[in-house]
Formats: sequence, structure tokens, C-alpha cells
Amino acid sequence: MTDSQKFDIIMEKLEKLDHLELDMRGMKGDMQGMKDDMQGMKDDMRGMKDDMQGMKLDMQNMKDDMQGMKDDMQGMKDDMQGMKDDMQDMKDDMQGMKLDMQNMKLDMQNMKDDIKKLDQRVTSLQLHVENSTDRNIQLLAENFIELTNKLNKAIPAADKNLAYEVKVNYLVEEVQKLKIDVAELKSQTA
Repeated sequence: MTDSQKFDIIMEKLEKLDHLELDMRGMKGDMQGMKDDMQGMKDDMRGMKDDMQGMKLDMQNMKDDMQGMKDDMQGMKDDMQGMKDDMQDMKDDMQGMKLDMQNMKLDMQNMKDDIKKLDQRVTSLQLHVENSTDRNIQLLAENFIELTNKLNKAIPAADKNLAYEVKVNYLVEEVQKLKIDVAELKSQTA
């Protein structure tokens, strides 16, 4: 081989070395880019780690909030049970009142029946007073007048007016007694 051939080969190799050096520089640049990318990824990972820590705290807060809500729900459940018990008590009270009202209704019906009976008795008494007592008083008064006339005949000085006055006084007293009896009967029916 001649020197020129050797020189060509060396030049060729130098060119290849230049290409290799350029490739190496490119690779070095690529490596620096990869290193920068790795640093970026590392930073992103740190950010994600921080975000994950924040999410973890948020999850803990949510868990605490959920526990608070659960406690509140239990309190509401207890309150609802209390209200349910109160409603049941009210229902029982209403049932008792309903029974009391029915008993009062029966008592009122019995009172109405008693009043009806008393009305019948008062009517019967009034009829008796009108029919029997008034008639008997009239008979007594007539007999009294006859007795008074006989007395007047026996004692001429006696005045007929005095006899009538006695008769009227007697009748007034009897009517007063009858009024009191009727008033007592009315008060018993009321």
C-alpha cells in the first residue's frame, strides 16, 4: 500500500472519528436532555408525592367528616326514635281520651234517660197536683166554707170575710209548699 492509500484510509478513519465525535456530542446532548428529562420526572414525582400527601390529608379530613356525619346521623336516629316514642305515647293518650269520650257519651245518654224519666215524673206530679191535689183542696175549701157557714150560723157575729181570708191563706200556704216541692224535683233533674 502506498502512502496515499494509507493517507486515504487514515483520512477516512478521521472522518469516521469526526462523525463518531459528532455522534458522541449528539449522544452527550441527548444524554443531557435525558438527564434533564429525568430531573423533570424527578420533580414531577416529588410534586405527585406532595399531591398524594395532600390527597391523603384530604382523605383523612373526609374520613373525619364522614365520622362526624355518622355521629350526627346516629344523633338524628336517636332523636327520631325519641319522637317515635313520643308519638306512640300521644297515640296511647289519644286512645285513652277516645275511651273516656265514649264513656262520657254513655254517661250523657244515661243522664238523658234519667232526665227523661224525671220529666215524666214531674209531668205525672203536675197532673197529680192538677187532678187530685187541686181537687182535694177545692173539696177541703168547699167543706171549709160549709163548716164556716155552719159556724157563722152558730155564731152569728163571725164575719164571712174572715172565713174567706182563712181559706185563701190556707190555699196560699199549700201552693207555696207545692212550688217548693216542684222546685226540688226540678233541681234534682238538673
